[in-house]
Amino acid sequence: MEIRSTTDQDFNVFVDTMHAAFGRFPETPAEGGGGVWWAALEMDRNLMAVTADGRPVGTAGAYSFELTLPGGILVPATGVTAVGVLPSHRRQGVLTAMMRHQLAEVRARGEFLSVLLASEAVIYRRFGYGPATYTQRLTVPRHRAALALPRARGTAEATGRDTGSVELLRRAECGEILEEVYDRYRRAQPGALSRPHRWWTSGAGQPPIAPASRHVAVHRDADGVPDGYASYAVGEGDALTVDETIATDDAVFTALARFVLGHDLVRQVVFKHVPPDSPLRWQLADFRAGEAGSAMDWLWVRLLDVPRALTARGWFMDGELVLDVDDPFLGEHGRHLLTVRDGKAECVPTDREPDLSLDVSDLGSIYLGGTAPSTLVRAGHIRAHRPGAAALADALFRAERSPHCLHWF
Repeated sequence: MEIRSTTDQDFNVFVDTMHAAFGRFPETPAEGGGGVWWAALEMDRNLMAVTADGRPVGTAGAYSFELTLPGGILVPATGVTAVGVLPSHRRQGVLTAMMRHQLAEVRARGEFLSVLLASEAVIYRRFGYGPATYTQRLTVPRHRAALALPRARGTAEATGRDTGSVELLRRAECGEILEEVYDRYRRAQPGALSRPHRWWTSGAGQPPIAPASRHVAVHRDADGVPDGYASYAVGEGDALTVDETIATDDAVFTALARFVLGHDLVRQVVFKHVPPDSPLRWQLADFRAGEAGSAMDWLWVRLLDVPRALTARGWFMDGELVLDVDDPFLGEHGRHLLTVRDGKAECVPTDREPDLSLDVSDLGSIYLGGTAPSTLVRAGHIRAHRPGAAALADALFRAERSPHCLHWF
């Protein structure tokens, strides 16, 4: 078996093999070849597993993204996608060979982290990935959807004044607005991924990137500049489903939530993606009106260079930790002294006794601040070697706001 890179000439074979691995058939692209989720595939970054007689039996794709780290720092990130092996060749080492080859290529590009969305949670931890951001669905019955006035004095919401406005557009009318507003949002949101321009032009992904019919509520500030949007449609059962709500601050999010929650002739409003710590449930006059779906993992993170990763992100308190990190998939191990001063970190090799011992997948989980190290200590995955080490790690690794990723790939 050979793992080889693909070219543009392999596009159809790659797509067919990937779909066959999942027992599916490719849907018909929209006119011009766009409107399908794989329209933005980067064929120079994809891999195929091929048998000795030339038959493709596995695929692994990669996108070129930027990931926003705590502190608003943007770094290159490989987005792993389209990973599959034909049923006839599973459990023969094909997946492991592709993942090993792919991680080597990521390193060769000079990148220090990789991300993915896991189709099954049990697959990717053995390759060093750990869940790092979470999301949940929130359903609100229309007849219980009133928002309460904030109790804090001095807020615009408390006085009933919204200096901005909401305009209703169709998806086809506002593509440039969506792209610009999302880009502003993702640059300030830890855990967010970029959406390259070719995704929007090719309609790759899920709505509102895909050209499916959607209404879009666009919020504009007092100067008329777009600073948020909510993409939605009313479907079966008179349920209004919001694909995503993008807002540059909490006041804009509240205005958009009020708009969709006030929609007439719908039975319920479903927000598909809200952070687990979203304030929306607290803003409802009836606290029990918001039915939260179980939080699910979204973005998984894999670190390939621990010192570079730890010195790249922003930090919000001073402190010092010795981390003993094991990477069994790549056969690597390192003990690192992490020293944080004035928001900057140094990370150097050390022979000091460790404060925490952990797997590289667990380091990926805590890296963006979305998973508390103490949680993984209590779960038996991270070992704390001294009292107070877990609490210090919790304080050090926290982000300025909870990481959240909306982008589907």
